Amino acid sequence: MPHYFTKKANIGELEAISAIKQWAYPLKSKADLKPLYDLVGDARIVMLGEASHGTHEYYTWRAHITRHLVEEKGFNFIAVEGDWPDCYRLNRFIKGYDTENKSAFKVLHAFDRWPTWMWANWEMVALADWLQKHNQGLRLNQKVGFYGLDVYSLWESMESIMQYLQKTDAGALKIAEQAFSCFEPFRKDEGRSYAQASRLVPELCQQEVMQLLKEIQRKLPQYNSDHENVFNAEQNAMIAVNAEKYYRAMVAGGPDSWNLRDRHMSDTLERLLKFHGDQSKVIVWAHNTHVGDARATDMVDEGMFNIGELARVSHADKGVVLVGFGSARGTVMAGRNWGAEMQEMQMGEVKEGSWEYLLHKAGASDKLLLTADFRENNQFMESHLGHRAIGVVYNPVYEQYGNYVPTILPLRYDAFIYLDETKAVHPLHIAPNGKVIPETYPFGV
Repeated sequence: MPHYFTKKANIGELEAISAIKQWAYPLKSKADLKPLYDLVGDARIVMLGEASHGTHEYYTWRAHITRHLVEEKGFNFIAVEGDWPDCYRLNRFIKGYDTENKSAFKVLHAFDRWPTWMWANWEMVALADWLQKHNQGLRLNQKVGFYGLDVYSLWESMESIMQYLQKTDAGALKIAEQAFSCFEPFRKDEGRSYAQASRLVPELCQQEVMQLLKEIQRKLPQYNSDHENVFNAEQNAMIAVNAEKYYRAMVAGGPDSWNLRDRHMSDTLERLLKFHGDQSKVIVWAHNTHVGDARATDMVDEGMFNIGELARVSHADKGVVLVGFGSARGTVMAGRNWGAEMQEMQMGEVKEGSWEYLLHKAGASDKLLLTADFRENNQFMESHLGHRAIGVVYNPVYEQYGNYVPTILPLRYDAFIYLDETKAVHPLHIAPNGKVIPETYPFGV
């Protein structure tokens, strides 16, 4: 979510560049991530950010870190800024429960909600292939899971509920069908018309989804399908309730819709941790604007919080490591406006005085920052410097005016991975560079 860079940076450029040169670790190969793994230690939650939803290197570096955390530190599941129903299908595939889909490509190609490239990309196919192979032969409670945290999938979640209840609970199915019929007229435009209609009728479908959730929760002990599918049914009902709230909040404006979404993602994360047990560990993939502690940005001035902040507050005793990502130049996959055709764009010139600008000036090379090293520097701790944030909608023409979140970087993250030059992700729904599979696939995962 781009913010305008309005706060004046109170920092000397030469001093900042000198400090970065002194404290940044060179990042020439994957082996150079050891300081990050040492920092993670026995932490229960590791959140891996990204400065855009369309950058190849953010996916591949996060995939490599994820693999290490699973293999070497016993992390149990991955939770991402994605829709629950789509991610749950991928979860079942990598655990070996999906007998219909024979490949990760097929499962991920079915991610057809705009922006499709965010999860339907070759970088994710490579990770999903590895996860499936890793899970083969493991006991049920050892298989690594993959789940979506987001709230957008109202109709898909309702359909999933009805499919489940058709097999398990005819009585609750009738309640689900009533709720679905209430929302159905608003499906075509992804809920925007529902948001408008709720101005006239504030509780348009609220009672229907609340009744459905209560009925499913009341019947949970009676459902005898596998325990994860029962969890899935309840989660989809919660999505319906929170999505309805989200659409109503969209009309009001202000921070409410953002906060409802991140609260839902945080609550889903808590449910997943409880579901996987007291010793479970999670890797979260989401945009920097969700991962980086909102209290270290101007988001706090607008009354906004995010999952990184909530995790630090709730789980400080069990260890939370927030890792941001950024780059200064290269290409990115995005759309000119919401719902527009995806395209590979050249990123605009990085804004002077921003974190990415200083990191580039400190040497056109990749770097790893452990932010505790920078907390003794008063200039870094006192200055809200612009920190690039590219969403699924992007126009490089406006790079100098928007797309920067005023940030105290040492407080926002525990570590920061700077990749000087990056390239666009490889989508599944178009043939990148005229080829079906990128030449370097599977990208070393």
